[in-house]
Amino acid sequence: MTAPASAPTPTAPAPDPAARPARRVRAVRFGPRSVAALALVSAVGVAAFTWPFLAPPTAQVNAHAEDAPWLFAGLLVLLVAVVAATISESGLGPKAVAMLGVLAATGAALRPIGAGTAGLEPMFFLMVLSGRVLGPGFGYVLGSVTMFASALLTGGVGPWMPFQMLAMGWFTMGAGLLPGPDRLRGRAELLVLGLYGFVAAFAYGTVMNLAGWPFMGTLASSISFDPHAAIGANLARFTAYCLATSLGWDLGRAVVTVVLTLAVGPAVLRALRRATRRAAFETPVTFEGPGR
Repeated sequence: MTAPASAPTPTAPAPDPAARPARRVRAVRFGPRSVAALALVSAVGVAAFTWPFLAPPTAQVNAHAEDAPWLFAGLLVLLVAVVAATISESGLGPKAVAMLGVLAATGAALRPIGAGTAGLEPMFFLMVLSGRVLGPGFGYVLGSVTMFASALLTGGVGPWMPFQMLAMGWFTMGAGLLPGPDRLRGRAELLVLGLYGFVAAFAYGTVMNLAGWPFMGTLASSISFDPHAAIGANLARFTAYCLATSLGWDLGRAVVTVVLTLAVGPAVLRALRRATRRAAFETPVTFEGPGR
């Protein structure tokens, strides 16, 4: 008499790879040299932006208030180049260079669309999403290169350009430093990116106001920088300057960034993540001889 056959043991279904959040692939990884170079240029950049509030009324730099932005601009363009080169040495391979070129060209082409129209600058939302997907190292290089390329495209070359490159590098890098890069997806991620884009758009406008404010001289005495005034008085003047000249522009930039992030963000994020997976940045490129 034989024993009845036992019922087959049910097996758990194989996990769906698409259901698991994929680990973010970084096109550029920060190394110790990159972090040190970025910290240096950021410290100099903060000084370049905020020197009107850091220098006391008797400081010699105030005697050259209209020349200081030019001096800082020359210094910043060198430091930004050093940081970009240092980050490149940390692993900006041919695949990442190709991705950088495509995204920088796209961002540069998007910027003139709303030039001179109440801050309608769609380039900013692309920078936020690209920094989110590709990481802070790539984001810093992308923001700086895109702003440089767009300045050449629009003829916006001047002492303000290095400040724009640095500020946009910070802006894009910050998106790469947002929490939950590997697990946060869907509506929650879009809300985080939209909120960041809204705040960062105002922050970008504010720091760029700092770069241009000392140029005013005595054109508008009630809101211009006074090198002989106390810090509190100049802070009040700067606040009035922002409210009078750029509040509407910054608000338009912030709103456009949020609207585009929520409207087309899911499609753009999917496209960027699919491109990074196919590019396999972290896989080294090898070349085989014809006989292999």
